[in-house]
Order: sequence, then C-alpha cells, then structure tokens
Amino acid sequence: MKAVLLAAAVSLVLSLLGTPLFIKFLVRRGYGQFIRDDGPTSHHTKRGTPTMGGALIIGASLLAYGAAHLFTLTPVTVSGILVLFLMAGLGLVGFLDDYIKISKQRSLGLRTKQKLGGQTLVAVIFAVLALQFPNNRFRTPAVPFVSFVRDTNVNFAFAGTLIGLILFVLWANLMIAGTSNGVNLTDGLDGLATGTSVMVFASYVLIAIWQFNQNCQSNPGVKCYEVRDPHDLAVVAAALMGSCFGFLWWNASPAKIFMGDTGSLALGGAMAGLAITTRTELLVVILGGLFVIITLSVIIQVGSFKMTGKRVFRMAPLQHHFELAGWHEITIVIRFWIVAGLFVSLGLGLFYAEWVVGAS
Repeated sequence: MKAVLLAAAVSLVLSLLGTPLFIKFLVRRGYGQFIRDDGPTSHHTKRGTPTMGGALIIGASLLAYGAAHLFTLTPVTVSGILVLFLMAGLGLVGFLDDYIKISKQRSLGLRTKQKLGGQTLVAVIFAVLALQFPNNRFRTPAVPFVSFVRDTNVNFAFAGTLIGLILFVLWANLMIAGTSNGVNLTDGLDGLATGTSVMVFASYVLIAIWQFNQNCQSNPGVKCYEVRDPHDLAVVAAALMGSCFGFLWWNASPAKIFMGDTGSLALGGAMAGLAITTRTELLVVILGGLFVIITLSVIIQVGSFKMTGKRVFRMAPLQHHFELAGWHEITIVIRFWIVAGLFVSLGLGLFYAEWVVGAS
C-alpha cells in the first residue's frame, strides 16, 4: 500500500510543479496549439496555447512508478511494465502527430495510415508480450479470454494456439484503439478528458487493490481473482491518477496547456492496458462511459450524414454540439464530469456486486 500512496503523491507533485516549467519550455520553442477553422469560433482564442503536455503526464507517471519501487525496495513486475510500455508507445505516436501539426502549422499531423500503423504496432507488441512471462503459478499478465469483472467463458484459445493468439491480438487492438481514440475525441474542452481520466484511473486503483486483497495466491477461495500482479497495477494506476490530477490544475479552464494527442493516446492506451491486465475488459466500457458516449456521437454523426445527408448533432464530438447550443464551456465540462462520475460509480458498483453475489 505504501508504494501505491508514494506513486500517487510523487506523480502529483511532479506534475503540479513540473507543468509550469514545461509550459515555459514550450512557449520558448513556440509549440502552440493549432486550432481548426471549422470548429467552434470560441476556440480561436486558444490558438497558440502550449500543447504536447501529455509528455509531462507520461514522464511524471514513469518517474513516480520508479520512485515508488525504489523507496519501498520492491521489484517491478511484467504487468506494470507492459502497461507503461503501452502508454509510452502510444504517447510517442501522439507526440509525432502533435509535432507535425505544430511544426507545419496545420490541423493534420500524421496521416491516417501512419497514425493507425503506429498504434497497431505498439498494440500488437503489447498483446503478444502480455500472453508471455508466466509466474510460478503459471499466470501471465493477460489471458486469451474476454473478461467483464473477471474472465468469462469466451475463450479465444478454442481455435488453437496460433489462431487464438491472433484473435486475442485483434481483440486487444480493438480495445486499445477504442479507448485511445475515445480519450482523443473527448479532449476538446479545457480539463474535460483530464478530469475524466482521473476518475477512471482512481477506479482502477480501487479495483487492483481489491484484487490484491482477494487474490487467489494469498486468499484462495471461490471468489478470489486470478490476476498476475494486482498490487503493481494499483501502483501504475495511482501514478497515472496523480499525474493527471496535477496536470488538471493547469489544464482546467482557462487552460494554460493542452495534453495534445501525446497525452490522449497515452492515457487511453493505459486504460486499455489496465483493463486487459486486471481482466476487466468489458467493464472499462462502463467506467469510461463518457468516452464511449462521445465516440458514439461521432459515429452517429458520420453515419447519419453519409446515409441521409443530414446531421444529428450541430457538431460532433458531442461536447461541441452543446457549445453551439449556447452552453458555456465550463458548464459543459462540469456536467460531463458528473456524467463520468456516475459511470465510474456504476462500474465500481457492478464490480463489487459481482464479488458479493459470488463468482459465476
């Protein structure tokens, strides 16, 4: 538990104190946000605001994770390292996208195929490695099952080892692409994606700690959890929660810095990584319900326009629809945070209710 608290505290301090220094660095280099002309006109005042703040979130999380293990003299785990690899790898893809936008002063960074290719490469490496490295109880960081609050009966390995691996890799890619792009679409208003991410990572701190306390290795029984490294996953989630919390101080309206694709892709990837390694893959759809709703608004908008030539919303993603409807940005963010909190509460409630009722 000390490592969890240390990770949260160190990442919070690093992010809170490091962000203003990073802002000064970005300003000196002229790394300001490019604003699309077809977006809400109120956003034009944000042109030039420093971006790529996600690099600070990633750095603070990695340093806090390392510090927590150093000060508690505990070894790192494969599960924790893999989730951090997924976060950093997708963050690198986002960084390249942000850098191209800034350096060329355009709204298009990496081309779609390049961006998708980078995300896919990182996701495939993560998925393949997550099925390796069994511990002394033959547990690997991930298993070829679809999970909700624990593994279900849907097993990709039924089709054989190779095909099962391919199916799991495809499933993991779908999850990682969904969460990373969901956070990316949500990151359109000051503090919206950051504040929501704090709640989701906080929920994974609680989930992983609960799994650690009810782990089959230390507390065997019908209700125990077969998760490889739950305590270290709680450390990872705590580090991410703390770094997002500290960053939110500067990212809240009026934002002094944006996380950019560097942050949104990284945070979304970390959520998928935690979901896969804690075996709560479908639960993340509920915990991150706000991200799902905003992603669906884009899918509905595009689908409706292509099929009927009409738009369902004034503008997608959903937060911009309410902006054009006359809602103030801060009002939208706070109300969306409330919705995000309700989804997180529902997800945690379902997780705990399943344990109370008993494992199926």
